[in-house]
Amino acid sequence: MWALVINPVSGQGKGAVVGKYVAGFLNRKSLPYTIVTGNSPASLTNHLEFFLNSTTRCNGVIAVGGDGLLHIVLQQVIPRNIPIAVIPAGTGNDFVRSLGWELDNIDAQLEQVLTKPARQLDAGLVDGEWFASVLSTGFDAVVNELANKLSWPKGPMKYNASIAIELPRFKPRNYQIHLDDRTIETQAMLIAVGNGRSYGGGMLVCPDADMTDGLFDVMVLHPVSKFEFIKVFPSVFIGAHINHPAVEIVRSKKVHIESKAVAYSDGERIGQLPVNAECIPGAMLGWTP
Repeated sequence: MWALVINPVSGQGKGAVVGKYVAGFLNRKSLPYTIVTGNSPASLTNHLEFFLNSTTRCNGVIAVGGDGLLHIVLQQVIPRNIPIAVIPAGTGNDFVRSLGWELDNIDAQLEQVLTKPARQLDAGLVDGEWFASVLSTGFDAVVNELANKLSWPKGPMKYNASIAIELPRFKPRNYQIHLDDRTIETQAMLIAVGNGRSYGGGMLVCPDADMTDGLFDVMVLHPVSKFEFIKVFPSVFIGAHINHPAVEIVRSKKVHIESKAVAYSDGERIGQLPVNAECIPGAMLGWTP
């Protein structure tokens, strides 16, 4: 039995459309499945937990939505050692990007999921919450805070508007970053702890992150001028920002970050620093191309 978890409001309604398509795909394959959904994160969590507790054998969870839905599902499937596949229907879809799937070839992804065994992938654990892609703090977290409060504009433009509002008034923060082999005390504009490569809808903030190496890639953006930030920003979409002298990349299994700032993981608010994060090798089961 498969769990087909659908967030109908993902991607401004795209979740419902793609969810219907995936259900039809499963029907054509004559595969048993149960649709799990909800009108809020809390209700969806409760419905998924009930399904997993009452099903003797779950082949896997196919989640139709974005990284917000991924965050919800991970908390349920990792402790139960159940595989997860995310079919992209959200705004960012960064977990799918990090795994290397094409966003517009759902059939190929579903064929792999339904015919091949899942493989072990690393997952991040931050203060008791699982995450798959990126834990971050600094400018991007400030932008997320504002974007979550804006009712307009919708979709990705909400984040662009938030960047335009926050950048002129943003100031670097003082951070202590405790790693496996050292402690970095520095001012920084942004810190990204990458299990995966991508966040923010395709920004390759940790372009060399590997979900099977047992380590986080930690990207630190040291202070630069606002003009320099605007100039360098587009290069993050191809991962070329790591060549800038203000960017530092280190690797570590455990990361502890202290500052007067907030943290987000997979686009979801974790809370105020300090935070403790650890890369757990093989904790997640999923499919890669």
